[in-house]
Amino acid sequence: MPQVAGFAVVKLDEAHTLCDAGIHKPVLCMGPFGGKDLDDAARRGIRPMIYTPAGPALERIAAQLQRTVPIHVCVDTGIGRVGIPFRQAASLVRDLAARKTLVIEGIMMTFTEDPQFDAEQLKRFQTLCSELSPAGVRVGKRHAASSFALFQRPESFLDMVRPGMALFGIYSEAAFRNAGIMNLRPAVALKARVIYTKKLAQGESAGYERAYVAASDVWVATLPIGHADGYPRAAAKGGCVRIGDTFYRVIASVSASHTIVEIGPELRVQVGDIATLYDAEEGCRPEDLSAAAGVSVYDLTMHLGALLPRRVL
Repeated sequence: MPQVAGFAVVKLDEAHTLCDAGIHKPVLCMGPFGGKDLDDAARRGIRPMIYTPAGPALERIAAQLQRTVPIHVCVDTGIGRVGIPFRQAASLVRDLAARKTLVIEGIMMTFTEDPQFDAEQLKRFQTLCSELSPAGVRVGKRHAASSFALFQRPESFLDMVRPGMALFGIYSEAAFRNAGIMNLRPAVALKARVIYTKKLAQGESAGYERAYVAASDVWVATLPIGHADGYPRAAAKGGCVRIGDTFYRVIASVSASHTIVEIGPELRVQVGDIATLYDAEEGCRPEDLSAAAGVSVYDLTMHLGALLPRRVL
Protein backbone atom coordinates (compact mmCIF):
# COMPACT_ATOMS: atom_id res chain seq x y z
CA MET A 1 0.00 0.00 0.00
CA PRO A 2 1.74 3.18 -1.15
CA GLN A 3 -0.33 5.22 1.32
CA VAL A 4 1.50 3.54 4.21
CA ALA A 5 4.82 5.30 4.64
CA GLY A 6 6.00 2.89 7.32
CA PHE A 7 5.31 1.66 10.82
CA ALA A 8 5.73 3.33 14.20
CA VAL A 9 6.17 1.48 17.49
CA VAL A 10 7.24 2.40 21.00
CA LYS A 11 9.17 -0.65 22.17
CA LEU A 12 12.33 -1.87 20.46
CA ASP A 13 11.18 -5.50 20.65
CA GLU A 14 8.06 -4.48 18.69
CA ALA A 15 10.32 -3.08 15.98
CA HIS A 16 12.30 -6.34 16.01
CA THR A 17 9.07 -8.30 15.60
CA LEU A 18 8.12 -6.31 12.51
CA CYS A 19 11.56 -6.72 10.99
CA ASP A 20 11.60 -10.44 11.75
CA ALA A 21 8.17 -10.75 10.09
CA GLY A 22 9.65 -9.48 6.84
CA ILE A 23 8.44 -5.89 6.95
CA HIS A 24 10.55 -3.92 4.50
CA LYS A 25 9.01 -0.48 4.92
CA PRO A 26 10.67 1.88 7.41
CA VAL A 27 10.06 1.13 11.09
CA LEU A 28 10.24 4.10 13.48
CA CYS A 29 10.84 3.30 17.14
CA MET A 30 9.48 6.15 19.25
CA GLY A 31 10.73 4.86 22.59
CA PRO A 32 13.93 5.85 24.42
CA PHE A 33 17.26 4.33 23.44
CA GLY A 34 20.30 3.38 25.46
CA GLY A 35 23.68 3.17 23.78
CA LYS A 36 23.48 -0.54 23.04
CA ASP A 37 19.89 -0.27 21.84
CA LEU A 38 20.79 2.59 19.53
CA ASP A 39 23.55 0.53 17.96
CA ASP A 40 21.24 -2.47 17.56
CA ALA A 41 18.46 -0.40 16.01
CA ALA A 42 20.77 1.23 13.49
CA ARG A 43 22.22 -2.12 12.46
CA ARG A 44 18.75 -3.46 11.73
CA GLY A 45 17.64 -0.35 9.85
CA ILE A 46 15.19 0.70 12.55
CA ARG A 47 14.73 4.47 12.66
CA PRO A 48 15.45 5.83 16.16
CA MET A 49 13.59 8.83 17.54
CA ILE A 50 16.26 11.29 18.66
CA TYR A 51 15.83 14.14 21.14
CA THR A 52 19.22 14.28 22.89
CA PRO A 53 22.72 15.22 21.61
CA ALA A 54 23.27 11.76 20.15
CA GLY A 55 25.11 12.98 17.05
CA PRO A 56 28.60 11.72 18.00
CA ALA A 57 27.29 8.29 18.98
CA LEU A 58 25.29 8.02 15.76
CA GLU A 59 28.33 9.03 13.71
CA ARG A 60 30.40 6.29 15.33
CA ILE A 61 27.71 3.77 14.52
CA ALA A 62 27.47 5.02 10.93
CA ALA A 63 31.27 4.68 10.56
CA GLN A 64 31.11 1.09 11.80
CA LEU A 65 28.26 0.27 9.43
CA GLN A 66 29.86 2.24 6.58
CA ARG A 67 26.53 3.75 5.64
CA THR A 68 24.27 6.60 6.62
CA VAL A 69 21.89 6.24 9.56
CA PRO A 70 18.29 7.52 9.12
CA ILE A 71 16.67 9.19 12.15
CA HIS A 72 13.60 11.14 13.23
CA VAL A 73 13.81 14.08 15.63
CA CYS A 74 11.25 14.41 18.40
CA VAL A 75 10.28 17.91 19.56
CA ASP A 76 8.43 18.57 22.81
CA THR A 77 5.97 21.36 22.10
CA GLY A 78 4.24 21.00 25.44
CA ILE A 79 3.35 17.42 26.32
CA GLY A 80 6.35 17.15 28.63
CA ARG A 81 7.14 13.46 28.15
CA VAL A 82 10.07 13.07 25.82
CA GLY A 83 11.42 15.28 23.07
CA ILE A 84 13.84 18.17 22.87
CA PRO A 85 12.08 21.29 24.24
CA PHE A 86 10.94 23.35 21.26
CA ARG A 87 12.99 26.38 22.32
CA GLN A 88 16.17 24.28 22.18
CA ALA A 89 15.25 22.16 19.19
CA ALA A 90 16.75 24.29 16.40
CA SER A 91 20.33 23.87 17.64
CA LEU A 92 19.95 20.09 17.99
CA VAL A 93 18.42 19.73 14.54
CA ARG A 94 21.16 21.85 12.97
CA ASP A 95 23.81 19.75 14.69
CA LEU A 96 22.30 16.49 13.47
CA ALA A 97 21.73 17.82 9.95
CA ALA A 98 25.35 18.93 9.67
CA ARG A 99 26.63 15.38 10.18
CA LYS A 100 27.09 13.82 6.76
CA THR A 101 26.52 10.27 7.96
CA LEU A 102 23.06 11.05 9.36
CA VAL A 103 19.84 11.54 7.43
CA ILE A 104 16.92 13.30 9.11
CA GLU A 105 13.98 11.49 7.59
CA GLY A 106 11.39 13.20 9.75
CA ILE A 107 10.58 15.53 12.61
CA MET A 108 7.68 14.95 14.97
CA MET A 109 5.64 16.21 17.91
CA THR A 110 2.76 14.89 20.04
CA PHE A 111 -0.40 16.78 20.98
CA THR A 112 -1.63 17.04 24.56
CA GLU A 113 -5.20 16.65 23.23
CA ASP A 114 -6.22 19.83 25.01
CA PRO A 115 -8.25 21.60 22.27
CA GLN A 116 -7.14 25.09 23.25
CA PHE A 117 -3.46 24.28 23.80
CA ASP A 118 -3.07 22.03 20.75
CA ALA A 119 -3.24 25.04 18.43
CA GLU A 120 -0.33 26.62 20.29
CA GLN A 121 1.63 23.37 20.08
CA LEU A 122 1.18 23.14 16.33
CA LYS A 123 2.18 26.80 15.96
CA ARG A 124 5.40 26.15 17.88
CA PHE A 125 6.19 23.15 15.71
CA GLN A 126 5.49 24.88 12.41
CA THR A 127 7.51 27.94 13.49
CA LEU A 128 10.49 25.73 14.26
CA CYS A 129 10.30 24.00 10.87
CA SER A 130 9.91 27.34 9.08
CA GLU A 131 12.95 28.79 10.82
CA LEU A 132 15.12 25.83 9.82
CA SER A 133 14.13 25.81 6.16
CA PRO A 134 15.81 29.11 5.05
CA ALA A 135 19.08 27.87 6.49
CA GLY A 136 18.93 24.84 4.21
CA VAL A 137 18.26 22.41 7.04
CA ARG A 138 16.14 19.53 5.78
CA VAL A 139 13.88 18.06 8.43
CA GLY A 140 12.27 15.38 6.26
CA LYS A 141 8.62 14.53 6.72
CA ARG A 142 6.77 16.47 9.42
CA HIS A 143 4.29 14.46 11.47
CA ALA A 144 2.13 15.41 14.44
CA ALA A 145 -1.37 13.93 14.16
CA SER A 146 -2.47 10.82 16.03
CA SER A 147 -5.95 9.28 15.75
CA PHE A 148 -7.34 12.03 17.99
CA ALA A 149 -6.08 14.79 15.69
CA LEU A 150 -7.46 13.03 12.60
CA PHE A 151 -10.90 14.12 13.78
CA GLN A 152 -9.96 17.47 15.25
CA ARG A 153 -7.15 19.15 13.34
CA PRO A 154 -6.83 18.61 9.59
CA GLU A 155 -4.25 21.41 9.56
CA SER A 156 -1.97 19.09 11.55
CA PHE A 157 -1.86 16.35 8.90
CA LEU A 158 1.33 17.89 7.47
CA ASP A 159 3.37 15.25 5.56
CA MET A 160 2.36 12.13 7.49
CA VAL A 161 -0.04 11.10 10.24
CA ARG A 162 0.40 8.50 12.99
CA PRO A 163 -2.95 6.74 13.52
CA GLY A 164 -3.08 4.37 16.46
CA MET A 165 -6.54 3.54 17.79
CA ALA A 166 -8.06 4.27 14.38
CA LEU A 167 -6.07 1.34 12.97
CA PHE A 168 -8.24 -0.90 15.15
CA GLY A 169 -11.29 0.68 13.50
CA ILE A 170 -12.29 2.18 16.83
CA TYR A 171 -13.20 5.77 17.66
CA SER A 172 -10.96 7.11 20.42
CA GLU A 173 -13.65 9.55 21.57
CA ALA A 174 -17.42 8.99 21.63
CA ALA A 175 -18.06 12.33 19.92
CA PHE A 176 -16.12 11.22 16.85
CA ARG A 177 -18.46 8.32 16.14
CA ASN A 178 -21.23 10.48 14.70
CA ALA A 179 -19.07 13.29 13.40
CA GLY A 180 -19.32 12.08 9.80
CA ILE A 181 -15.57 12.39 9.26
CA MET A 182 -14.56 8.74 9.04
CA ASN A 183 -16.60 5.56 9.02
CA LEU A 184 -14.56 3.18 11.16
CA ARG A 185 -15.40 -0.49 11.56
CA PRO A 186 -13.71 -2.39 14.40
CA ALA A 187 -11.05 -4.78 13.19
CA VAL A 188 -10.71 -6.58 16.52
CA ALA A 189 -13.10 -8.84 18.42
CA LEU A 190 -12.88 -10.43 21.86
CA LYS A 191 -14.64 -13.77 22.31
CA ALA A 192 -14.78 -16.65 24.77
CA ARG A 193 -16.77 -19.87 25.09
CA VAL A 194 -19.23 -20.57 27.85
CA ILE A 195 -17.53 -23.05 30.19
CA TYR A 196 -20.23 -23.53 32.82
CA THR A 197 -23.88 -22.83 33.54
CA LYS A 198 -25.77 -23.07 36.81
CA LYS A 199 -29.06 -22.10 38.35
CA LEU A 200 -28.97 -19.78 41.34
CA ALA A 201 -31.90 -19.96 43.70
CA GLN A 202 -33.45 -16.77 45.02
CA GLY A 203 -31.07 -15.24 47.59
CA GLU A 204 -27.97 -17.10 46.38
CA SER A 205 -25.00 -15.01 45.33
CA ALA A 206 -22.22 -14.82 42.78
CA GLY A 207 -18.88 -13.03 42.75
CA TYR A 208 -16.55 -11.76 45.43
CA GLU A 209 -18.22 -10.00 48.35
CA ARG A 210 -21.53 -11.42 47.10
CA ALA A 211 -21.60 -8.66 44.50
CA TYR A 212 -24.67 -10.24 42.88
CA VAL A 213 -27.59 -11.68 44.83
CA ALA A 214 -30.34 -13.40 42.84
CA ALA A 215 -33.69 -11.63 43.23
CA SER A 216 -35.38 -14.79 41.97
CA ASP A 217 -34.32 -18.14 40.57
CA VAL A 218 -31.98 -17.40 37.67
CA TRP A 219 -29.52 -19.12 35.35
CA VAL A 220 -26.00 -17.72 35.01
CA ALA A 221 -23.09 -18.64 32.74
CA THR A 222 -19.37 -18.40 33.36
CA LEU A 223 -16.82 -17.27 30.77
CA PRO A 224 -13.09 -18.08 31.14
CA ILE A 225 -11.86 -14.51 30.80
CA GLY A 226 -11.22 -11.80 33.36
CA HIS A 227 -9.32 -8.65 34.15
CA ALA A 228 -5.96 -10.48 34.02
CA ASP A 229 -6.74 -11.00 30.32
CA GLY A 230 -7.63 -7.36 29.78
CA TYR A 231 -11.41 -7.49 30.19
CA PRO A 232 -12.11 -4.63 32.61
CA ARG A 233 -13.51 -5.08 36.10
CA ALA A 234 -15.92 -2.24 35.36
CA ALA A 235 -17.71 -4.37 32.74
CA ALA A 236 -19.90 -5.64 35.60
CA LYS A 237 -21.26 -2.10 36.03
CA GLY A 238 -23.24 -2.08 32.79
CA GLY A 239 -21.51 -4.21 30.19
CA CYS A 240 -23.15 -6.94 28.13
CA VAL A 241 -21.96 -9.89 26.07
CA ARG A 242 -23.67 -11.39 23.05
CA ILE A 243 -24.37 -15.12 22.91
CA GLY A 244 -26.11 -16.08 19.71
CA ASP A 245 -28.32 -13.10 18.89
CA THR A 246 -29.09 -12.18 22.49
CA PHE A 247 -27.35 -9.76 24.83
CA TYR A 248 -26.78 -10.80 28.42
CA ARG A 249 -25.60 -8.47 31.13
CA VAL A 250 -22.35 -8.97 32.99
CA ILE A 251 -23.02 -9.43 36.70
CA ALA A 252 -21.25 -9.89 40.01
CA SER A 253 -17.63 -8.83 39.71
CA VAL A 254 -15.18 -9.56 36.90
CA SER A 255 -12.44 -11.57 38.58
CA ALA A 256 -8.91 -12.18 37.35
CA SER A 257 -9.90 -15.16 35.20
CA HIS A 258 -13.70 -15.36 35.08
CA THR A 259 -16.72 -13.34 34.04
CA ILE A 260 -20.32 -14.21 34.95
CA VAL A 261 -23.35 -13.26 32.86
CA GLU A 262 -27.03 -13.43 33.77
CA ILE A 263 -29.03 -15.65 31.41
CA GLY A 264 -32.50 -15.41 32.97
CA PRO A 265 -35.18 -17.75 34.33
CA GLU A 266 -34.71 -20.20 31.44
CA LEU A 267 -31.45 -21.81 30.34
CA ARG A 268 -30.94 -20.50 26.82
CA VAL A 269 -27.21 -21.11 26.36
CA GLN A 270 -25.04 -24.19 26.43
CA VAL A 271 -21.48 -24.96 27.45
CA GLY A 272 -19.34 -24.34 24.37
CA ASP A 273 -21.45 -21.49 22.99
CA ILE A 274 -19.42 -18.51 21.78
CA ALA A 275 -19.82 -15.35 23.83
CA THR A 276 -18.79 -12.13 22.11
CA LEU A 277 -17.53 -9.50 24.52
CA TYR A 278 -17.08 -7.01 21.68
CA ASP A 279 -16.80 -7.02 17.90
CA ALA A 280 -17.89 -4.89 14.93
CA GLU A 281 -21.66 -5.28 15.41
CA GLU A 282 -23.73 -2.34 16.59
CA GLY A 283 -24.49 -2.59 20.27
CA CYS A 284 -21.45 -4.77 20.82
CA ARG A 285 -18.67 -2.53 19.55
CA PRO A 286 -15.78 -1.64 21.88
CA GLU A 287 -17.21 1.88 22.06
CA ASP A 288 -20.53 0.45 23.31
CA LEU A 289 -18.82 -1.44 26.14
CA SER A 290 -16.71 1.63 26.88
CA ALA A 291 -19.82 3.79 27.27
CA ALA A 292 -21.79 1.21 29.27
CA ALA A 293 -18.99 0.44 31.72
CA GLY A 294 -17.50 3.93 31.92
CA VAL A 295 -14.03 2.89 30.77
CA SER A 296 -11.76 4.13 28.02
CA VAL A 297 -11.63 2.19 24.76
CA TYR A 298 -7.87 2.27 25.24
CA ASP A 299 -8.32 0.11 28.33
CA LEU A 300 -10.20 -2.44 26.24
CA THR A 301 -7.66 -2.89 23.48
CA MET A 302 -4.30 -1.89 24.92
CA HIS A 303 -4.46 -4.15 27.97
CA LEU A 304 -5.33 -7.44 26.29
CA GLY A 305 -3.25 -10.22 27.80
CA ALA A 306 -0.24 -11.43 25.85
CA LEU A 307 -1.26 -15.05 26.48
CA LEU A 308 -4.72 -14.71 24.92
CA PRO A 309 -5.00 -16.91 21.81
CA ARG A 310 -5.23 -14.78 18.68
CA ARG A 311 -6.71 -15.55 15.30
CA VAL A 312 -5.90 -13.30 12.35
CA LEU A 313 -8.60 -13.40 9.67
